[in-house]
Amino acid sequence: MNLLDYLIAHPHEVLTLSLEHISLAGLSVGIAIVVGLPLGVAIARRPALARIVLGTVNSIHVVPSLALFGFLFAVPWIGDRAPRMAVLALSLYTLLPILRNVCAGISGVDPAVVEAGRGLGLTAGQLLMRVELPLALGVIVAGIRVAVVLAIGITTIAAAIGAGGLGELIFRGLAMVNDSLIFAGALPAALLALLADSSLGWLEGRLRERV
Repeated sequence: MNLLDYLIAHPHEVLTLSLEHISLAGLSVGIAIVVGLPLGVAIARRPALARIVLGTVNSIHVVPSLALFGFLFAVPWIGDRAPRMAVLALSLYTLLPILRNVCAGISGVDPAVVEAGRGLGLTAGQLLMRVELPLALGVIVAGIRVAVVLAIGITTIAAAIGAGGLGELIFRGLAMVNDSLIFAGALPAALLALLADSSLGWLEGRLRERV
């Protein structure tokens, strides 16, 4: 059975695994944004702290993804469920580009603009919400774009621990030496990554044009 025949014969399976893949990657990036946005703003204000935090988060990328999944098996509550473990690992991997770009975006705002805002009587919170974040939004979206593509790619490996997603087809195809199964998982994953990259790239470009 070739790739096209398999997709025609098993559309429900491919769709279900694709939705699982999107769910795992989307939830992971969402958590990384919730953590990375305020933390990125905080370290942008404190350069000394930025080196420590970015160095710590960067060290996570030294650990291979499968090894990180293995370490998380020993964590209470997290290691009990494969999807939980996959989401935590993916959130840790996708945190760095978001954190780095939030810090870079806030730090890159023209000090003269910030001073002008202070001269108008804006508080620190108002400056952040009305001046700094809007001006840094294009850079922040660029970090989210990298994080989303990274999450979609690493989510395929999460199938190795039973977390679901399109990686199930890839690993099953490798075990059976079946090219059609491998491509049935790899092709939708690649298309998801390309779609996310192009969509967020378009949004990034529009935001940069407005600055």
